[in-house]
Order: sequence, then structure tokens, then C-alpha cells
Amino acid sequence: MNKKLKNSVKFLLPLLLGVFLVWYSLKEVPLPKIIEYWQSSTKSWVVLGVFLGLFSHLSRAYRWRFQLEPMGYNIKFGNSVMAVFATYLINYTIPRSGEVARASILTNYEGVPFEKGFGTIVAERIADLIVMFGIIVVTLFLQFDFIYSFFSEKFDPFKIGLALVLILALAAAFFWYIKKSDSKISLKIKGFFNGLVEGALSIFKMKKKWPFIFHTLFIWGMYVLMFYVTSFSIEETRDIPFAAILIGFISASFSIAATSGGIGAYPLAVYLGFSVFGIAEEPSIAFGWIMWASQTLMIIICGGLSLILLPIYNRKKAV
Repeated sequence: MNKKLKNSVKFLLPLLLGVFLVWYSLKEVPLPKIIEYWQSSTKSWVVLGVFLGLFSHLSRAYRWRFQLEPMGYNIKFGNSVMAVFATYLINYTIPRSGEVARASILTNYEGVPFEKGFGTIVAERIADLIVMFGIIVVTLFLQFDFIYSFFSEKFDPFKIGLALVLILALAAAFFWYIKKSDSKISLKIKGFFNGLVEGALSIFKMKKKWPFIFHTLFIWGMYVLMFYVTSFSIEETRDIPFAAILIGFISASFSIAATSGGIGAYPLAVYLGFSVFGIAEEPSIAFGWIMWASQTLMIIICGGLSLILLPIYNRKKAV
């Protein structure tokens, strides 16, 4: 597969999947019905959710500077903020392409070598992944009985246990093979995992590791909180248990990687999480659309302004 075709596939597949999921979700809950939910929603909660999302992005931009300082780069906070918002906006085209653009922005306006800037982005994604895994573990721990009873009603517990044992056995065999093998693919996989471990450990070697950890927890706290407060905007989701919020949030977070910016996938993922608690499909999908649309609008505005203002903000340096 040549490079041009590969790039086309990377762009078209998430886009086509997103279009299909938009069609499917609107087939389940028609657009006029979603508009009705929006019109009857309490807008102040939606606005508060947007501001909490904004705070998380500003914290991400500030946290990035902690990673660059040990390498001798004291970047402007304005450039860091605009690079972060540009990342989110560009990710609506080709998933994960925003990270490349973010490192490139830093190279163009702050003189940070691309590979160093991109390395810090990979390291921060590892930190985010660790926190996300922590949220999943905490949710499973707090709601283990409920989740177990739900799945045991839907599926045979013996078959679930057998499937888990089989998955663990296959995973153990896979890691054993990778460890012993010297094939090109094995070496690449080992290099990838070694890079993950090195990136995670590098967090504890930086001078401002505790501020970095604080901002990481703050970012994800804001993510959960923005999801939670926005649920108050719709009457049917106002009194749902916090466990449903956590499971809906986890499900929705994974959907963002499935399509460009979570388009189409986000509302369905919210419903998938909420359905575990017996929350109806209609308000769940409507809430998912309101949540996704409000945050997306903020990204479009802030990301668009960032791309316009970056050369203006840095014009003195360019001269």
C-alpha cells in the first residue's frame, strides 16, 4: 500500500464510520426529538460543562511546559494553549494527526525539535492512559457486584470465566513469544512497550513531577466533572447514579478514538454505558449529542481562533 493510499484510508475509514454512526443514532432517536431535548434542557449546566472542559485544556497546556523545561525549552504559555486547541481541532480530520501538528507548531514557533516535542506528547498520553485505567479500576471496584450481576444475567458466568481465562492464557503466550522472539515485528513491539515504560518512568524523573501529577489528575477530574454536570441539563439524566456517569464517561472516552473526534460514536457509547443501569435509549442518546456538540463547538471556536492567532501572536519573532 503506497503512502498516498494509506493516508486516504486513514482519513476515509473513521469518516465513513462516523457518518454511518450518525445515521444510526439519528435513526434510533430522530433529530427533531434531540432538538426537543436541547430546547427543554437547562442551558446553564451545559455552559458550566463547557467551562470545565476549557479548564482541562488550559491545564493540559500548562502541564506540557513541565515536560519541556528539563530539556531547556521555556515555551510561551500562549503558544502551548493554542497548540493544544489546534490539536483537538485537527483530530476531527484524521484521528491522532493533531499530535503531529502540535509538535510541528512547537517546532515552528518555539524552536523545539520535532522529535523532542512529539516525545513529550507520547509521554503525556501514557500518563493519561494510566489515569484512565485507574478510573476503570476504581469504577469496577466500587460497582463490582452490580456489574457482575448485570453480566451474569445476560451471559453464562461459566462462559465469562472461561473466556477470561482463555484471554489471559493467550496474552501470557503472546508476551512469552514476544520476549523470546527476535523477529522484526517482535522487536518493534518490544521497542514500543519499552518506550511506554520509559515514558511513564520519565514523569517521575522531571523536576516538577508533583505539579505534573496534580495537573494530570486535575485534567481528568475536569473531564469527569464536565460529563457529570452536563447530565443535570436533561431531566431524565438528572438523578442517575454516579456509577452510571463513570461507566458512561469511560465508554464515551473510548469512542473518541473510534471516529474523528467521536462523531456519531459518542452518543451511542453514552447509551451503551447508561444502558447497564437501565436508563432509556432516547434521553441517553440525546444527552450524548448535547454533551458532544457543546464540547465540539468549544473546540471548533478555540481551535479555529488558535490557528488564526498563532502567526499573529508570534509575528515579532518571525520578524
